[in-house]
Amino acid sequence: MRPSRRLGLPIAAAVVIAGLAPGQARAADHGGAAHPAAPRLVPAPVSVEATGDPFTLTSATRVVVRSGAGARAASYLARLLRRSTGYALPIVQDAGAGGGIVLDATAPQGLGPEGYRLEVSGKGVLLAADTGEGLFRGVQTLRQLLPAKAESPSRRPGPWRITGARVTDRPRFAYRGAMLDVARHFFTVKQVKRYIDLAAAYKVNMFHLHLSDDQGWRIAIGKWPRLTEVGGRTAVGGDRGGFYTRNDYREIVKYAQDRYVTVIPEIDTPGHTNAALASYARLNCDGRARRPYTGTDVGFSSLCVGKDVTYRFLDDVIGELARLTPGPYIDIGGDEAKSTRRAGYRAFVARVQKIVHRHGKRMMGWEEIADAKPSPDSVAEHWNPVTGRQDGTELARSAARRGVKLVMAPADHAYLDMKYTARTRLGTDWAGLVDVRRAYAWDPARLVAGVGEDDVLGVEAPLWTETARTSRDLEYLAYPRLPGIAEIGWSPARGRSWDDYRVRLAAQGPRWSARSVNFYHSPQVPWPS
Repeated sequence: MRPSRRLGLPIAAAVVIAGLAPGQARAADHGGAAHPAAPRLVPAPVSVEATGDPFTLTSATRVVVRSGAGARAASYLARLLRRSTGYALPIVQDAGAGGGIVLDATAPQGLGPEGYRLEVSGKGVLLAADTGEGLFRGVQTLRQLLPAKAESPSRRPGPWRITGARVTDRPRFAYRGAMLDVARHFFTVKQVKRYIDLAAAYKVNMFHLHLSDDQGWRIAIGKWPRLTEVGGRTAVGGDRGGFYTRNDYREIVKYAQDRYVTVIPEIDTPGHTNAALASYARLNCDGRARRPYTGTDVGFSSLCVGKDVTYRFLDDVIGELARLTPGPYIDIGGDEAKSTRRAGYRAFVARVQKIVHRHGKRMMGWEEIADAKPSPDSVAEHWNPVTGRQDGTELARSAARRGVKLVMAPADHAYLDMKYTARTRLGTDWAGLVDVRRAYAWDPARLVAGVGEDDVLGVEAPLWTETARTSRDLEYLAYPRLPGIAEIGWSPARGRSWDDYRVRLAAQGPRWSARSVNFYHSPQVPWPS
């Protein structure tokens, strides 16, 4: 174990508390007095110990950055707290300063790119990490040590006490994703930013953006303008469509980057393509444009996989997205291609993978791509549930056998568009009902026989939008389930329990209320009255 440095703050070094359940604190000897309860944090850290010695923010508090690596996290924290406290909270770069809130990435912590140590005492706050990204993840924990009113977008009265604690933390999995479908219903740049911001608060680091489907095409492509002129007009139920210009998309990517979130653009192919087929007749095998579609059926559309124009089209689309997207992945979809023959599908995926590679990216897709024997640098996303006599997990095993890493997003646990109960007003139920407990009670390394810890890159919570039209709809479906899936990806598996989690989750309710989040008040969670 590598000890943390005190770096000018008179507080004890953080320690890894081994052998405890996530979120559990070790009792300390305080002359016989009971040790204060550990703070209720989501995701649960590797270790957390309450010290009972809070730090109080005042109008004189500074945010001290010990190196340039901490600038982004410091700016984010200061902006957040200025609006609720009304304090100036100046950011000072000083390698030797102590007191206030100190962000330090100058000394090795040995916790990896996202790990951090956080120490709060009556004299100040020290957040230490190996990277700026680690500091940002630590800031999300620090937020939860403040009163819930700190999340308010407008000034609130004090006092502003930060709970005394020592935290040591690092993620279990490298990939912790949220997926948003903007094709079934379109969501504006502002709405997407809010969704990213809320997810980043729970250490989500990947944002999978589903940009095309049968009902709509949502990204402008220079050489193919009819994709948005025609394909961008429609949405489910005849609702208004929309699309992102290249500048809109850059704005989303930049906003995510500022929160250490990687955008993964998805253009679903060869199925789920009616919006493209309606826009350009030559993408159809018969040369006739399809009619725009506003229903919710799947599996009826397919690009013409035998035509060269299909691959020129995809080369242009993937090339433009690759230039706009700094992250490593381009997602080609590949799911539910029921109108594409198996041999044609396999040849299509192999050819498209070469296009993705040529543009300097790695291919990602739903687990059906495993049938096309993708290269080991690809990523497949498991979603097919076990329903009745149908076992939808063989494709995940096939991917693992080829060395393809898996992102686990099982529809019957992680799909945020499933109804909570038969009576909840939004969502569907084709994969079953997914209440808050069910969304939490699964393990990515044990869910599928033959898929273990080393096969799993991480987890994702997809939100399909057949029934979601507004930001309030998105929030109702995502909260409180999304934080649980984020915890599954971040926190140690050992000791995780629903009884512990539901209490920690309940503490998030007042924070969401302060941010006007429209969350579902599940009766499974003991929300504060």
